[in-house]
Amino acid sequence: PLFNPPSGNGPKSLWQGVLGACITRSMRILFVTSTRIGDAILSTGLLNRLIAMHPGAAITVACGPVAAPLFEGVPGLERVIALKKKRFNGHWLDFIGETITQYWDVVVDLRGSLATLILMRGKRYAYHTNRAPVARVIQLSKFLGLDDVAAPKLWPLPSHEEEAKQLVPDGTPVLALGPTANWRGKEWAIENFIDLTRRLTAPNAPLAGARVMVLGAPGERETAAPLIKDIKDQGSDVIEVFDGVS
Repeated sequence: PLFNPPSGNGPKSLWQGVLGACITRSMRILFVTSTRIGDAILSTGLLNRLIAMHPGAAITVACGPVAAPLFEGVPGLERVIALKKKRFNGHWLDFIGETITQYWDVVVDLRGSLATLILMRGKRYAYHTNRAPVARVIQLSKFLGLDDVAAPKLWPLPSHEEEAKQLVPDGTPVLALGPTANWRGKEWAIENFIDLTRRLTAPNAPLAGARVMVLGAPGERETAAPLIKDIKDQGSDVIEVFDGVS
């Protein structure tokens, strides 16, 4: 024990209970990550390292609503705070309301927000976007001072695996395509996806007869519609996923 508290009833025993609870509680880690699914996945390697470095820690993840299901199976998960973007950065006020009353031993803020500055906390690591032509997983790993690259890690629950089996039953191979992005400048031309899909699924091609899965965030189906139509016109089966993380 760290101290020898007095015994008996009364104020001293009450203080003993409070102090004892503070000493034995789990370390709490707040992990603030991206709104988008892709960037959130790239950050999971860091979270996995934090969990390995602090066994038994209570983990809280703050991210966008679309990415939130990615973290449902995180070991030691206390809760996921799904931040829906609001005008004038109002979502950060929601974030503060969810976190301000808690003491955090470690805060890892991959959004580099000012909101985490005012929290009751121990160590704070704030990442700010780096435009250097270096893979994001490498940038993130260097940000936390890791000697190697923290590869992405997912924690599927049995319910996730069952949903996956229903979505993609056993059968022919599946070609999965993600033709959309959060802004047009990051998107490969849809005509290129159409050409690539035809080449890969044509007779005698590597994925001849394959089913094609087209994925995107809610509201992005319209962008992918020409690709979906062409796949169907070519006689291939299409699996559409535009409801976030499935």
